[in-house]
Amino acid sequence: MWKYSDPIGGRRPRHFHAEPEINLVVRGSATFGVGERTIHVTPGELVAFPAGQDHALLEASPDLYLYALGLASGFSTEVLGGELPVPMHVKLGEAELATVVSKAADIVDRPGSDQLGAELWQRIHQISRGAAARNGRVPHVLTRRTLQMLASSPALGLENIGRALRAHPTEVSRHFHQDMGMTFVRYRTRCRVLRFIELAGSGQEQLLAAASAAGFGSYSQCHRAFQAELGYAPSLYLRSGLRESMQLAYVG
Repeated sequence: MWKYSDPIGGRRPRHFHAEPEINLVVRGSATFGVGERTIHVTPGELVAFPAGQDHALLEASPDLYLYALGLASGFSTEVLGGELPVPMHVKLGEAELATVVSKAADIVDRPGSDQLGAELWQRIHQISRGAAARNGRVPHVLTRRTLQMLASSPALGLENIGRALRAHPTEVSRHFHQDMGMTFVRYRTRCRVLRFIELAGSGQEQLLAAASAAGFGSYSQCHRAFQAELGYAPSLYLRSGLRESMQLAYVG
């Protein structure tokens, strides 16, 4: 977890990552680019990004103060009882906001606060789901189910998902694009790239085997997708320290 405060109104570059993320504005205002959409966020508003959804802080008021919280995907799923975070933009009630801010302020600068962070993550999702339901901003059930399926099987196509959900593929695609601000195909590619990084970056698999396990038809296909999404060849990204330097650039 980290806090963001920049008196000159700084920026964070557009990026995506394997960890779902929540941003809660406490003071000031911010404009985020989320996929193809632009979202303006004011005090008391929260935006949630699922793993793989690109986002950027485009504009920040000089007095912006926000809390950002990310959790490893596997840990997040465990904490949320098997559920995945979904895209959200909600306004919290005064009491809800006070509860979250108090807990965030208590742990943001405290080292070794993983358990407290997990408890806050769970609490934020409980509150934000309620707020989303009140505001009528809950992502469509087809989008939520599609995210669940891709998280475990990034090789799945629209036909497979539509068949499993008993919905026409175009209906799945339409709702997904509307809720996520990006196409199903683009997001599925992101899931595959992230899975490839997980396997190859940890040393579990060689590059060719990792590409296949991530759902790519060939290593050349993986290479093209990786280059298009991150701007670097997989070997350079994984073995030159570039991965770590890019991750540092995206934190607060």
